[in-house]
Amino acid sequence: MTAFDRRDVGLLLLRLGAGGVLAAHGAQKLLGWFGGHGIEGTGQFMESVGYAPGRASATAAGLAEAGGGTLLALGLATPAAGAAAAGAMAGAAAVHAPNGFFNQEGGYEYAATLGLAATGLAVTGPGRLSLDHALGHVLDRGWMVPAALGATAAVTAMVVGARNRRLKKPEREEAAAGFDAQESLSGE
Repeated sequence: MTAFDRRDVGLLLLRLGAGGVLAAHGAQKLLGWFGGHGIEGTGQFMESVGYAPGRASATAAGLAEAGGGTLLALGLATPAAGAAAAGAMAGAAAVHAPNGFFNQEGGYEYAATLGLAATGLAVTGPGRLSLDHALGHVLDRGWMVPAALGATAAVTAMVVGARNRRLKKPEREEAAAGFDAQESLSGE
């Protein structure tokens, strides 16, 4: 009898694939690798889509993706790794949501897929072909799953909510200016 089965091999492949892609995306943001723009360029982009301050947002997203992805690939601290990666992907999905679902239209399909894969791994666990298993699941306890996902959901909701308020502020100011202009024209 072997020490692992096809479920363990499947989880390993999923961890390596999703974790590797996430780690590469994080390296683009943090280091400018793989055609990325590094912290400065990514920070400018983050600022342009409402995540402020841009440099801090780029650093947080890059660390969540690179760190979460690397840990997922290794199968280490799987609940925290999956939650961190899922939080970063939720932030990315918020940027792409106005474009609809499908990636070819600039939608959130890709970010949602990576986020759901990371969440699924956090919930399911890394399998026996992992560092978590080799270390006796010290960093992969059952209570860690809801704690990591809950904390990440709360922080992500605050960050995305602040972004949404930032983006709506110019709309509110424009509407108020239009109302003021209309008031002055009507003589009231």
